[in-house]
Amino acid sequence: MAITNGYCTLQDTKDVLRLTDSVDDSLLELCIESASRQIDGHCERNFYSASATRYFAARDSYEVEIDDLTAITTLETAPDGTTFDTTWNSSDYQLEPLNGVTGGLPTPYTMIRAIDDLVFPTIGSEALVRVTGTWGYTPVPTAIKQATILLAMRQFKRYDSPLGVAGFGDLGAIRVGKLDPDVDALVMPYKKVTAA
Repeated sequence: MAITNGYCTLQDTKDVLRLTDSVDDSLLELCIESASRQIDGHCERNFYSASATRYFAARDSYEVEIDDLTAITTLETAPDGTTFDTTWNSSDYQLEPLNGVTGGLPTPYTMIRAIDDLVFPTIGSEALVRVTGTWGYTPVPTAIKQATILLAMRQFKRYDSPLGVAGFGDLGAIRVGKLDPDVDALVMPYKKVTAA
């Protein structure tokens, strides 16, 4: 099995586990990919880079919140509510945050602001803004890589703890808990904050 959009390599995880053979490589790759998707779900964002076209509903005539964007190819709107026939020039909008940095790395853009003559259409709550570009993070933040290694190791070792019992101590069974607190601390700055 090959790792798809994993946040660490097989060798990264094998080095930490001090494994030199390839007996468990397929299982480790599964754990790495699973850990990467678990982090995506926990943070409500993706840290891999992918080109795609996505649709958004504008917050108002001047702002539209978007997913994590690293580069924009085209921005189009459907002022009549049906046809995406208005293509915006780069002088018509501004990507924000202008100076976003997390963990020493630039953060992706999460908002587009209209700054010239064009405005975003707001017909009900319809998605009338179409953005084509590169989404996600480039490169994967170091904290996310470390969290993925820890989580993949934990999932790999979980096969040694049937029914969630890792062993028995003086006070009884030692159970495997929920998300590792170290993983949670590493991904905390990257969790998407949503207003209710």
